[in-house]
Amino acid sequence: METHTCRVQCGNERRLTAEEYLAIERETEFRSEYLKGEMFAMPATNRVHNLITGNLCGELTRQFKCRTEEVYATNMRVRIPSGLYTYPDVVVVCGSPKFDDDHVDTLLNPLVLIEVLSESTADYDRGTKFKHYRQITSLREYVLVDQEAAQIEHFALGDDGKWSLTEIVGLDQVLKLNSIECQIPLSEIYRKVTFKQADSGELP
Repeated sequence: METHTCRVQCGNERRLTAEEYLAIERETEFRSEYLKGEMFAMPATNRVHNLITGNLCGELTRQFKCRTEEVYATNMRVRIPSGLYTYPDVVVVCGSPKFDDDHVDTLLNPLVLIEVLSESTADYDRGTKFKHYRQITSLREYVLVDQEAAQIEHFALGDDGKWSLTEIVGLDQVLKLNSIECQIPLSEIYRKVTFKQADSGELP
């Protein structure tokens, strides 16, 4: 795993089964990823991260009001075929959600995943984590949202089975999620966010 997480110490460093990880995770307040027998504590989020995540979920929820899609924020665990268990910042599922077991807390079939980037997680989210995510057969779009500027990286799976990247820059631009027929202005995604760089623009 990457350096964005801290390894969780468990007894004599014995590798855990997925079932043991889930049992621990369901009893604790903090969130951890799991891969190949090891748990990795996920980093805490800041105000801007939470604002962006809330704005995205609010817009998607509004657009899903009369539709079957569902949106989950932060605490919906996703299991990837590679064996990684993780918590994307925003998860969208279309149709009937499929879960790992009767606890209904580990999703298997997300359609869209969104991560809000931070300095400690950006490389992981763009690289290793995206490699894991691409193993999810239901996944059609993957979105990376910058915290420091109005900038988004939008990956979409084409009919040819290849992922294409579109970079969206500026508060006057729109994120188009074609798989769920949603459009979200960046001005809404970054509502109440003030950027440090003067040329990035500010929102009230």
